[in-house]
Amino acid sequence: MISRKTIESAMYEAMKLAATRIPPDVQKGLDRVLEDESDPVAKEHMAVSFENFRMASQGEGLVCGDTGYPLYYVKINPDVSIEGGLQTIYDSAAEATRKATDDAFLRPTMVDSLTRDNPGQNVGPGMPKVDIKLDETVEGIDILAAPKGGGSEIFGTFYRMLFPSDGEEGICKFVLDSICDACYSGKICPPAIVGVGIGGTADLCMKLAKDAALLRPVGKKNDDSKVAALEVKLLESFKKLGLGPMGSEGTNCVMGLHIETALTHTAALPVAVNAQCLVGRRWRAIINPDGTTGFTGEIE
Repeated sequence: MISRKTIESAMYEAMKLAATRIPPDVQKGLDRVLEDESDPVAKEHMAVSFENFRMASQGEGLVCGDTGYPLYYVKINPDVSIEGGLQTIYDSAAEATRKATDDAFLRPTMVDSLTRDNPGQNVGPGMPKVDIKLDETVEGIDILAAPKGGGSEIFGTFYRMLFPSDGEEGICKFVLDSICDACYSGKICPPAIVGVGIGGTADLCMKLAKDAALLRPVGKKNDDSKVAALEVKLLESFKKLGLGPMGSEGTNCVMGLHIETALTHTAALPVAVNAQCLVGRRWRAIINPDGTTGFTGEIE
């Protein structure tokens, strides 16, 4: 049986690492951007970001001052026994978030939507957000902590119900218009990781977009060749917008473009966009059935 203490500790440590380390695939994506950019202002923006990353990795602050929304994505083997059952996952996430906030690895940015009162520890209705999936491919519990930046969520989220006749051309126009709006003046802190959801219901479409932005290694193509071709087409189009890192002139306002799709109604063509900022924060805790725990910045 995996104890609540083990789960809580793993969630805390994963969130702490996510706030202070850049995942390897994100770093590689940023390295490619720096190598590709020629605009001096764009290169300077990247250099400043890299210095922030270096300092954070040495215990001097965070990779970004805005730690945004506390999110946890949890995959559990159905045969794994958890002390207290599935409710323990939610309770552990809340306690890990409180501790990470108290220890200044998360800023207390979650407030009441109407009164704007701040509970102070990022814990309240709907937060932290916990997504649980039963998955036989994991041996124990696989936890991904993702403190998603406020700017990318606030200014980088779009949804539209297109007409089926709009087709691929309509999808591309909507996505390009969205990214132009999101990257203007560097609102989403580009170069961004952009997720696009196509299909499903409105809520499923939005989830597909966010999952595409957060849960896929930067640059990994969709397994469906038709979808992968659309990913390449859009990524090449972004390079022609004249937008670079942090809203500067350049060619790399987007470092990765991922699309996820679902079946939808014959009369519908829902499309959603969700962006992740250049820090791409996420870190995994892997809890084995015997309770031992490991951590990695790699995702599959």
